[in-house]
Amino acid sequence: MKIKNQIRQIFLKCLGVFPPKNLLRFLFRIENLLYYLEGQAAINYGRGVHPKHRLTNYHNFFTNRIHAGESVLDVGCGIGSLSYDIADRSQAIVLGMDINPLNISKAQKYFSHPRVEYRVGDVLKDLPGQSFDVIVLSNILEHLSNRFEFLSTIQNKTYAKRILIRVPLYERDWRVPLKQELGVEWRLDPTHYIEYTQETFLNEIQAARMKIDHLEVRWGEIWSEVSPLSRN
Repeated sequence: MKIKNQIRQIFLKCLGVFPPKNLLRFLFRIENLLYYLEGQAAINYGRGVHPKHRLTNYHNFFTNRIHAGESVLDVGCGIGSLSYDIADRSQAIVLGMDINPLNISKAQKYFSHPRVEYRVGDVLKDLPGQSFDVIVLSNILEHLSNRFEFLSTIQNKTYAKRILIRVPLYERDWRVPLKQELGVEWRLDPTHYIEYTQETFLNEIQAARMKIDHLEVRWGEIWSEVSPLSRN
């Protein structure tokens, strides 16, 4: 408590010394570093799986919308925790693909399941010649620069009836646009090409000739089910 009070006093003195813009930039950069470190520590705490998987229950969004016996393509499956739950809870047949061989190795070791196949590959180049009922894109689109092409290509190759999408929301907190205004990194991950508003998400889905069948906002994210417009 004593240390906390000392930090508060130092900060109050800084308010009267440093220009507000400079102080905010400094504090936001510390916040970004802490967010990264907290994420790494959280993964270690979860023994390799970030606790957000169970604390936000986002797996339920996917498993509740997938039915027994359906074929599912989990794009960018990571170490396989979501693929496993889809196979186990929904009783679906899952192909989990990831471009990172280390992720696939961990998935095969820690999240193997008789109804899941894990495969290293780029879904735009290495997709098997088969159709799928459902495509899962959990925190994938924001990492892509060619999102329209990606959505159109993957749908045309798989003939999927539904695509289940989870993406980060730009409007999750007032600090996000303020960081951007001040020239400080505002994205949750510097590899993100976009973080969405509900309007930009809708525009992208429409541009890819798809429609939104369900959308909800939880935990600063958009969770949505979309489907292709008629091919006719």
